[in-house]
Amino acid sequence: MCDNRHMRPFGTSKQLARRRQRALDLLRHGQRVALAAKQIGTTPQSVRRWRRESQSPKGKSGGRAPGRPSRLSASQLQRLLRALKRGAFAYSYAEDYWTLDRIADLIWGLFRVRYRSSSVWYMLQRLDWSCQKPQRRGLGRDDEAVAHWKRYLWPHIKKVAGVGRNPDFTR
Repeated sequence: MCDNRHMRPFGTSKQLARRRQRALDLLRHGQRVALAAKQIGTTPQSVRRWRRESQSPKGKSGGRAPGRPSRLSASQLQRLLRALKRGAFAYSYAEDYWTLDRIADLIWGLFRVRYRSSSVWYMLQRLDWSCQKPQRRGLGRDDEAVAHWKRYLWPHIKKVAGVGRNPDFTR
């Protein structure tokens, strides 16, 4: 037998908000809790909770965002951003890029707060940071020689080899 008491009701967040508002309107018009609950298809306990939340100073719409609150304060997040902008070299890493594990270590070093790498990812998304893949380059790379090759040698090779021509096309 299926127990539906602990399942989220069907509908979008807006639809469920309208449902809560309808129950609160019924209560304002003098309807009893049990009758209002039966009319909208929920439990009296839910209607009482909605009424209590609507009477609190913040109310349901003015409350905090869903999910677990951040363990870092706003000032700590700003300090973290400044540290990240300094670069990984500033924190003795051999390459100047940040990984989730490195950022988690940085958070631990600065604030003594543990974060898993997946949680660091969500935090960075909230801070409008995106994932960047470091560009790999050879240590002995000569950018001027590469530019010369692209400008003068590659067009000649293309012309001689017939690169870009369709081999299946015959006249």
